[in-house]
Amino acid sequence: MNATSTEAPARDRYFDTLRAMAIVRVVAYHGFHYAILALLFPSMGVMFALAGSLMARSLDRTSGPTVIRSRVRRLLPALWVMAAVLVPLMLIAGWGHRPAWPDFLLWVVPLATPPSSHGLGDVGAEGAGVLWYLATYLWLVILSPLLLKLYRRQRLLTIAFPLLILAALHSERIADGTNAVQTAGYVLTFLPCWLLGFAHRDGDLRKLRPVVVAGIAVGCAALGLGWVVEHPSPTGLDLVPFPLAHALYSMGFVLALLRLNPSLAWLNRVPLLHKLVSALNNRAVTIYLWHNVVITVAIITGDRLGLWNVKQGALLYLGFTCIALSLLTITVFTLGWVEDLAARRPPRLRPWPVHAPRHAAHRLATGHLRNGHRQPAKSG
Repeated sequence: MNATSTEAPARDRYFDTLRAMAIVRVVAYHGFHYAILALLFPSMGVMFALAGSLMARSLDRTSGPTVIRSRVRRLLPALWVMAAVLVPLMLIAGWGHRPAWPDFLLWVVPLATPPSSHGLGDVGAEGAGVLWYLATYLWLVILSPLLLKLYRRQRLLTIAFPLLILAALHSERIADGTNAVQTAGYVLTFLPCWLLGFAHRDGDLRKLRPVVVAGIAVGCAALGLGWVVEHPSPTGLDLVPFPLAHALYSMGFVLALLRLNPSLAWLNRVPLLHKLVSALNNRAVTIYLWHNVVITVAIITGDRLGLWNVKQGALLYLGFTCIALSLLTITVFTLGWVEDLAARRPPRLRPWPVHAPRHAAHRLATGHLRNGHRQPAKSG
């Protein structure tokens, strides 16, 4: 990557590509509700594994409280913007059975899923429906200094512990529990993937022979898939209702993907792919937070315009996709700059990297210091 890019030059393009694929799959899953998409690529497990690896790297460089503050700072401003839009809308629309005011603090610091109105097609409810991820991520970030110490003392036991708890609770309907129970269930489900991120960062996966990793990965995925096949949900082969199966299946993919770890430096030489992957990464929080709202608005818009009267399935899907992507693009350009501020970068509307002109790079390279200040090189 060009050193004059506004992005850091040392980004891991393989991680960036996996994160971009995960975001696209999440949007497609909520847009079309095909449970099979979660089997083709378990996005949530992959995203937690990537975050765990990066968290371990940061903790090795900086103190725990500093790293936690940095992660929280990058996450919360985008949520606050969402709350400033959705909470008033839900109140104006008539929020029946709304909770007591202390619960609204979850829209400020999401230690559990923030409260929302209820109802299919309700913009507020659909928007809040994806916020379990933020609560899970926040808890894993807060616990990471302790988790990293435990992992480095007892690697296998630390990874096995949440699986053992899930196995003991597998017959329980965690999804039907209280908000706190559901959050704890999500943390237990994705904690093994987070810990595998630690294993990747410490080089533990590289110490294993590829055939061993492949065998463990296939075994984990097969166990998770086998349970889902034997216990199909009304929506098909769905991992979500079964936390242990979800955890095992995700671990299988994560093990394989993190052990592969190829260099994708060539991606920087393909401008379109480079910009697309960079844009998806630079606006990952915005896309994740707003995609379900956008999908709901796209459905309402198409209904008002009478577009869903089209009989041809292909045209119906194409029309919906065009409306949803157009609205999501507008949202990214309108609100994405909040992520720049949260990361302490200069805010910009364009989410992809912007390279400095050649003459600017030349001036930066040939500039010299005078009286303690950098002066531009003379032209000509």
